[in-house]
Amino acid sequence: MTVNSRPNPLEFSEADTCREFVTPAIQAAGWGDAPFEIAEQRSFTDGRIVLTGRSAKRREGKRADYLLRYRRDLTLAVVEAKPLPYLLVNMNLLLHGLESPDIDPGNALRFPLKEIGDRERVDGILSNPPFDGEEERGILGNFPDDKQTAETALLFLQLIMRKLRRPGLPSPSGRGAGGEGGRAAVVVPNGTLFAEGICGRIKQELLTEFNLHTIVRLPNGVFAPYTNIPSNLLFFDRNGPTKDVWFYEQPLPEGRKNYTKTQPLQFEEFAPLVAWWSDRKENAQAWKVPAAEILANGCNPDRKNPTAKQDITHLPPGQLVESILAKERQIIEIMERVQALLKEPL
Repeated sequence: MTVNSRPNPLEFSEADTCREFVTPAIQAAGWGDAPFEIAEQRSFTDGRIVLTGRSAKRREGKRADYLLRYRRDLTLAVVEAKPLPYLLVNMNLLLHGLESPDIDPGNALRFPLKEIGDRERVDGILSNPPFDGEEERGILGNFPDDKQTAETALLFLQLIMRKLRRPGLPSPSGRGAGGEGGRAAVVVPNGTLFAEGICGRIKQELLTEFNLHTIVRLPNGVFAPYTNIPSNLLFFDRNGPTKDVWFYEQPLPEGRKNYTKTQPLQFEEFAPLVAWWSDRKENAQAWKVPAAEILANGCNPDRKNPTAKQDITHLPPGQLVESILAKERQIIEIMERVQALLKEPL
């Protein structure tokens, strides 16, 4: 009588799955033969350093189930054996037609901006950088002294501006000898539009050296549940300077106040925007503002739809404080009268 002691694959742990299936498959592909090397359960990035006051601590590094190496000092691939991340990555790439992508697993902000030359510039960039992340001091040193900020979205915006091909130079893709400059579409939070200081200097460069031709103002909840921060799409190219900025306010469906995880934005809702894009005219959703006006207003392109009903009037800070104090004084006077009434005999 023979007893089958082989464990049920449905009961395998992650280590069992790697030992029984993943490792043999990698070896069969030739990675187990010299000069190739398979390294299991290895860290491939050090944990980022986080500054808190005067102290600093290093967070956990990133680990992978396998590192596939051409030589000991040259890693060619990072393999994740856990099923969900592997499935998500493959599905996302296949759905977008990227069967053999060239992926850089490192921090995109790790290179000094001044070292990015024409060879590293590209035809186009699509980016949705993190809104509220922060980078360590070593990363900030890669940026100009007057534009160093811990706000990750602003660092990525500078990187994208630097990476766009300059007009008249050969295309990095090899599709042309020269012509128009590179172009980009970037998601940014509302704060990027109205913030001053370092952010204002970055926007000044964007308006004077690039062509910021379109800002699409997105409704609330587009990125729910990950963030509820209102956001915008910036469309610009390196054929500046900017003459006019077109604004397009993407409306919510009738009866909706915001998008949610269960009721997200659908691509079909952009159909009016797509139709307007090639035949631009001012309407209930679109309006145009001269770049000179934005520059004169402190490089603040946070413009509301002039045809929309204004629910809230945004007062200047000083006037807003005076209004609040006046209301507080009225409340105090009313409460003093109430107090006096309570002291009167019945």
